[in-house]
Amino acid sequence: MPTTPLTAPPPTTTPEPHPHRWTAAAVMMVAALMDLVDTTIVNVAIPSIGRDLHASTGDLQWTVSAYLLGFAAFLIVSGHLGDRYGRRTLFLVGTAGFGLASLACGIAQSPAQLIAARAVQGVLAAVLVPQVIGSFRTLFQGKERGAAFGMYGAVAGFASAIGLLLGGVLTDADLFGWGWRSVFLVNVPVALVTFVAGTILVPTTKERSAGRPDALGSLVLAGGLVAIVLPLVQGRQYGWPLWGWVCLATGVLAIAGLVVVETRRRADGTLPLLPGRAFRLPAFSVGVLVQLLFSVGMQGFFLVFAVWLQGGEGYTPTQAGVLTVAFSVGGFLTAPAADGLAVRFGRLVLAAGALLMAGGFAWVWAAVDDTADVHTGAWPLVPGLVIAGAGLGFLVVPLVNVVLSAVPGDLAGGASGIFSTAQQFGGALGAAVIGTVFFAHTHEGPTDALNAAMPWVTAAFILCATLCTALPRRTTA
Repeated sequence: MPTTPLTAPPPTTTPEPHPHRWTAAAVMMVAALMDLVDTTIVNVAIPSIGRDLHASTGDLQWTVSAYLLGFAAFLIVSGHLGDRYGRRTLFLVGTAGFGLASLACGIAQSPAQLIAARAVQGVLAAVLVPQVIGSFRTLFQGKERGAAFGMYGAVAGFASAIGLLLGGVLTDADLFGWGWRSVFLVNVPVALVTFVAGTILVPTTKERSAGRPDALGSLVLAGGLVAIVLPLVQGRQYGWPLWGWVCLATGVLAIAGLVVVETRRRADGTLPLLPGRAFRLPAFSVGVLVQLLFSVGMQGFFLVFAVWLQGGEGYTPTQAGVLTVAFSVGGFLTAPAADGLAVRFGRLVLAAGALLMAGGFAWVWAAVDDTADVHTGAWPLVPGLVIAGAGLGFLVVPLVNVVLSAVPGDLAGGASGIFSTAQQFGGALGAAVIGTVFFAHTHEGPTDALNAAMPWVTAAFILCATLCTALPRRTTA
């Protein structure tokens, strides 16, 4: 048995693990689940919201996009704030705020009130979620850390299915006469219990070396994202005026300028939101585009599909929710094998996943019966949804690992945050662009509107597959 020489430095000691780390992790996961479910729970309730609040088509698009934009704009800076000032404090603020914003959504009396509350809800979700991820990195080591993140991934996978189904069930159940309001009000008791448990069980963690968060940069980022989505949602209503194109160009230039400024900024202890050094890596830039386009297609599809099912085909919210669970089933079938296949075959697995999604949604499109007075049954749609879900497992599960294998270690954390931002922003773009195409044709009938929107959905995933061929050939295990 080897011994340590007398001249060797004293061995480093690893900190004693927190005794209640798994209980704390469970509490934080419940809080994160509110966000994970809220990403999809509102989709099935959209038609009911529109009828009850007399919302315009633009209002319905903003109900989805406002949440995603709020999340995307403040996700990265919130992670930096937690690292520097303490994740427990930010976690509690995010949890309490999310509950209050959900209450505001549930009691909204107009589309404007609901949209504003949804935007605040998204911002508070952005405050909450990074603290869960950061706390897991600190509380767990070695195999335990892998198990903790595995738990997070499993819950995240189920959350989309839970959200779709729960949104339909709660809307139809009409508890206390609340109808669609239940999809938001259900968060209030969950947030209250989680907040109390968090004050008792969640420990304080932070990074001693964390730099200053870029507050000004986060405001520029938020303004740029809103400036891009605003004309895409409102442009059709006003006949695509000049101000819309100016607004769109300004948003793009603001974000590009932020990248340039942060690239040239001298080291002053401020953490960049969008580090230009990462975007100079082709694999990373392409990966961000793949993530963004995936979210465009996904969020756009489920918005218009839910409206078509209920507004055109006479499905109840519960029936619509049950049908869309078929998509999640496909993902559950392929997700466990996706990482292993990506290690062997690299980008080909991701490209195949994107093509499966394009093919699955094309199946759904082909299965739609556009004969007058004939409704499309559920079973012709199910195979397409399962195929598309299977593609999601092959595309999304290994995407981050494939891309980050080409990113230097010192950029891995920031790159992961940008990936999440691209996902949320892509969802907002999907609701804006594909939703606008759909609602522009609703005067021709719901099925004609869906037929107009579906080429955009399938094109998003075909473009994803094309871009995947520019990703690294292999990833690390």
